[in-house]
Amino acid sequence: MSTSSTHFLELLAREASAVEFEGPIIQARAAGADAATIEELERAKIEALKVRALLRRRARREAELSALYDTAGDLAALRDLDAVLEAIVHRARQLLATDTAYMTLHDPERGDTYMRVTDGSISAKFRALRLAMGAGLGGLVAQSATPYATADYFADARFRHKHDIDEAVKEEGLVAILGVPLRLGQRVIGVLMAADRSARPFHQEEVSLLASLAAHAAVAIDNARLLQETRNALEELSSAHRTARAHAEAVERAALAHDRMTSLVLRGGGIEDVAAVVTDVLGGSLAVLDDLGRPIAGPLDGAVGELDAGVFEAAQASRALGRTVRRGDLRIASVDVGGEPLCTLVLRSDDADERILERAALVCALLLLFRRSVAEAEGRVRGELLDDLISRPGTPGLTDRARRLGVDLGAPHVVVAARHDGQRERAAFWASSHAAVRHGLAAGRAGEVVLLLPGDDAGALAQRVAAELSASLGTPATAGASRAGDLAGDGAGNRSGDVAGDVAAAYREARRCAEALIALGRAGDGASAAELGFVGLLIGEGRDVHGFVRSALGPVVDYDARRGTALTGTLAAYFGTGCSPSRTAEVMHIHVNTVTQRLDRIGKLLGDGWSEPERALEIQLALRLHRLGHTSTP
Repeated sequence: MSTSSTHFLELLAREASAVEFEGPIIQARAAGADAATIEELERAKIEALKVRALLRRRARREAELSALYDTAGDLAALRDLDAVLEAIVHRARQLLATDTAYMTLHDPERGDTYMRVTDGSISAKFRALRLAMGAGLGGLVAQSATPYATADYFADARFRHKHDIDEAVKEEGLVAILGVPLRLGQRVIGVLMAADRSARPFHQEEVSLLASLAAHAAVAIDNARLLQETRNALEELSSAHRTARAHAEAVERAALAHDRMTSLVLRGGGIEDVAAVVTDVLGGSLAVLDDLGRPIAGPLDGAVGELDAGVFEAAQASRALGRTVRRGDLRIASVDVGGEPLCTLVLRSDDADERILERAALVCALLLLFRRSVAEAEGRVRGELLDDLISRPGTPGLTDRARRLGVDLGAPHVVVAARHDGQRERAAFWASSHAAVRHGLAAGRAGEVVLLLPGDDAGALAQRVAAELSASLGTPATAGASRAGDLAGDGAGNRSGDVAGDVAAAYREARRCAEALIALGRAGDGASAAELGFVGLLIGEGRDVHGFVRSALGPVVDYDARRGTALTGTLAAYFGTGCSPSRTAEVMHIHVNTVTQRLDRIGKLLGDGWSEPERALEIQLALRLHRLGHTSTP
């Protein structure tokens, strides 16, 4: 090996710059070497430079392959897409030795590309840049799916320059730009670019290198998409599994609760027992309400009255939808039959299992329907007996039939006739239920219901029936009443006590009382003949004159009998003189002050309002009957 070759090998070994390869030639010339020696050195220099270029290309290729290998490794261990894309852009900048590198991705919703990752950027406007398809270099690469490079972007007429893009590029200070497409099959999903802030050409191997990195980036993006879709699918599958398992558990739980409720019903349990099962399973507190919103069982928090407007609307919605409806912290399940509400369950609980509440509502509805069917059947039997007592009082065996129904006709009873406007079925059902509870009888007729109830206070029973039936119907019901067994006496207070034989007469009087109340403008009220004053005397079946006089005038007559006074005569004279104290004094030959004192005493005995026209009329009629001798003082 010649000395010249040794020099060039040493230069190659220490990776000297291209300028240093001129050194041996310069030294030879300085030493006076001949032309042949100089020519040989020139040939050796050229060969050495070729070897140097080959070594540099191989070193560069090795660095590129190492970068691509590292990128592939990053993809294999893909955990964070952003980190992988940032690494690819950073390696592109390093391998191409550019001032900056960046990546844009396609936005399918807006139809343009947006800046996804940058490395070496200094401009906020540039990092926020969006490029329309075909606009600028990046937009043209995205549209054409072809790499483009320019040594001087602003002097290159191939690109459609737009003001906002050029402003951002100028702010970043970029001049030379290379862009290659990110492709997935035939679809371009973005652009990978490298750029310098001074003019420079981009060689083919640089384009190929950037394209290789772009391919890795596309794979990373697609892998991330597939990984995310897989994760989403797994999460959906897991969620579906959890939902299915929860649904199965809820169904099994509801079935067990339904079995418990069914078993209770078969053993003769009632609505209270069903409510207890619901609260045992779901916790919280529960109210079962009837068709009018009144508690049947388990008042919620111990204080549930009628449904308020919000819960009432929720109950209507529940019946319309056939499922539970929520109002605040309450859950409402309501059931209807033939469009008419039957029962409503109102639950306050943290447990959201609505199936159990809905099944409980159905079980309660079935129990109520069963009760209603039994009540209707029993009501028909009781109604037929009452009809016979009214229409065929002499029919044999009426007392025995009553006894089998739990009705003792040997005890005092009251007949109540309640007049109402429509809703015949509801009124008949209420009357039948009320009579069954009170161990009485009930019958429904056109426009009225008739009840035979144990008791002896006809007026109080009439008022109670009128009030409760009016509340049930939502419209006024007017009730008249009469004691059965009080109307077959001798007219002097001696009563027969024959309930079975006197129901017809009591019914006629009770009906006249109801009609009288309506005529007097007292619809919705209840009274017996005794509460109707002289009107009661006129319509009463037995015309109890003694009772009327006692009711209107008794305290005054009793006072005269005890004290030997003349209050009764003074009162008769007072009314006879047109209610004039002075003229009364003249008629009775006493001082007017005495008349005043006697009238004050009468007022205390008869109570306030005794001189009002209606009351005064009753007192005057009682005075006339008393004077005519139709009654005697005790």
